[in-house]
Amino acid sequence: MEIKRGGSQPSGRGAADWFTGAVRIDPLFSAPQPARAVGASVTFEPGARTAWHTHPLGQTLIVTAGCGLAQREGGPIEEIRPGDVVWFAPGEKHWHGATPTTAMTHIAIQEQLDGKAVDWLEQVSDEQYTAR
Repeated sequence: MEIKRGGSQPSGRGAADWFTGAVRIDPLFSAPQPARAVGASVTFEPGARTAWHTHPLGQTLIVTAGCGLAQREGGPIEEIRPGDVVWFAPGEKHWHGATPTTAMTHIAIQEQLDGKAVDWLEQVSDEQYTAR
C-alpha cells in the first residue's frame, strides 16, 4: 500500500504548447508498472482549455467543480458540470476546458501505452472555442 498525502506533490502550470490560458495541474497518481493508469486534478481558469489531443487508450474525466466545455472532433461542444463523467475513446480527437466565464476542475484519468498517455495536436482556435 502507498498513500500519497494531499499537498505532497507540487502543482504545475499547463504548458503553453498544450493549453490556452491559465491551467493548474495537480498530480494525483501514476501507478507503477505493470499498471498503466495516471491521474491528475486539472483546474482551468475562465477561457482556458486544452489543445486538441488524443489518448492511445482513452481518457475519463470526472468534473469536480465549476462549469466546463468538451468537444470531440466533428461533434457539438458539450457543457460539463460537477458529477459528470466524460469518456473519450482511444484515438478520439478532442479538447476540454472552462467556459468563457467560469472556471472548471476535473480529474483526468488515462492509461499509458508504451509510456505515453497523450498525443498533443494543434491549439483550439478562439473561433472553434466560441462556436456553440
